[in-house]
Amino acid sequence: QVQLVESGGGLVQAGGSLRLSCAASGLTFSRYAMGWFRQAPGKEREFVAAIRWTGIYADSVKGRFTMSRDDAKNTVYLQMNSLKPDDTAVYYCAAARLIASVQKEYDYWGQGTQVTVSS
Repeated sequence: QVQLVESGGGLVQAGGSLRLSCAASGLTFSRYAMGWFRQAPGKEREFVAAIRWTGIYADSVKGRFTMSRDDAKNTVYLQMNSLKPDDTAVYYCAAARLIASVQKEYDYWGQGTQVTVSS
């Protein structure tokens, strides 16, 4: 059974930083691309970042967010700097066979972690 468990969310002031983690189990982690998506209240879920050997990023987070992975720990991270109130959302981790920014390419999803950025 595949499980993706996110952690690290919380409340932070604008300009601050947070690091999200996603621990995976039940899959051969090194064979999967991993992605982060987010969903703000009243909005559709959107792509944030993904990584296989290199990362890809949404334009809205480029230069502020960095995604990384540790295959020895079956974990991916999302380092979020210079946070803005618009970054407030539930952040989801997901796993796919190939790196993609499209949600339908992802086979497995976590439950999400809340990130709230106050102004």
